[in-house]
This record gives sequence, structure tokens and C-alpha cells, in this order.
Amino acid sequence: MPTEKKFFPLFEKASSNLLETAVLLTKMVNTADAVTRRELLREIERLEHVGDSVTHEIFTELGTTFITPFDREDIHALTSVLDDVVDFIYGSAKRIELYKIQVPESNICKLAELIEKSGEELHKAVLGLRDLKNVESIREACIRINSIENHADDIFENAVARLFENEKDAIEIIKIKEVLSVLETATDKCEDAANVLETIIVKNV
Repeated sequence: MPTEKKFFPLFEKASSNLLETAVLLTKMVNTADAVTRRELLREIERLEHVGDSVTHEIFTELGTTFITPFDREDIHALTSVLDDVVDFIYGSAKRIELYKIQVPESNICKLAELIEKSGEELHKAVLGLRDLKNVESIREACIRINSIENHADDIFENAVARLFENEKDAIEIIKIKEVLSVLETATDKCEDAANVLETIIVKNV
């Protein structure tokens, strides 16, 4: 395998790990059983460590490879932002457990589902990087990710407005708002990843 080709399996491993983490988050926020949720959180934490390892491996390859398939700054940016998404997924899951949010409200579940959808689109787009034969499918995935992020913004803003209007416990407001914010930031990071993918397409097609 030519040296520069080593990057593609690593990109795909990172995006696959991201998607798997997002799927577990959706399961976690839709599960009422406390024991099951803790088990899912531990698995999300494990995958977060897997993501860190893949990120480190890519950066190591980047530092030792003379010829890379894309510009080094784009490889670095894509790797970093995929890792960021997983970090924010883990951060939201950890807060749900630490803050003892027994039954996550519906908007938390909706945002988790949107993160999972973005993860599916990101993984499709990353799989297309290997040969760049179907650039249009990558572009379409990126457009869908941008649309999902816009939808997540709307859900977040409306959820916070209703939270301030209906919740009387100030501490509960702070806890739920922070979880919503971390989830919404995860969708922002997915959009950032889509923007990097579009930059790679522009430069290499």
C-alpha cells in the first residue's frame, strides 16, 4: 500500500467511530433505565478514547509522510473536527449522567437524533474521499449536514425559550440548557467537518 493511501482507512475509522458514538448517544437519551444508561455512557467513553487514538495515529502519519493525498492543513482540520464531534457527544452524555437528568426532555432526544443523522452523512462523505469518483454524493451529504445543523439551531433556540418560560427551578434550567448547548455544538462541529470536506473537493477535483 503506498504510504499516502494509509490515510483513507484512518479517516474512515474516525468517521465510523463517530457514527457509532452518535448511535449510542441516541440510545442513551431514549433509555429510562439508569443501569442501561450508565453502561451506554461507559461505551461512549471507550469510543471517545478510540477516537483519540485514531486522531493521534493520523497526526503521526502526517508528520512522517512526505506525500499526502490532500493538503496537510486540510487533513489536520478534518481529523481535528471529527475528533471534536466525538468529544462533544461524550461531553453531553457525561453531563446527562452527572446532572442526574432522569428522563431527558424531548428536545434533547431530537438533537441527539440529528447528531446521529449528521454522523451518517459524514461517514458517507468520508467514504467517498478514497477515490473521489462520486464527488456529487459527497457534496449532497455536506448539503444535508448543513440543513441538519440549521434544524438543530431552531430546535435549540425554541427549546431554550420554552425552558425559560415553563421551568421554575433555576438549577434545572442551568442543567438542561447546558446539555442542549453541548448537543447543539456537536451539530455545529458536524457542519465544520462538512465545510472541510467541501474544501478538499474544491482543491482536488
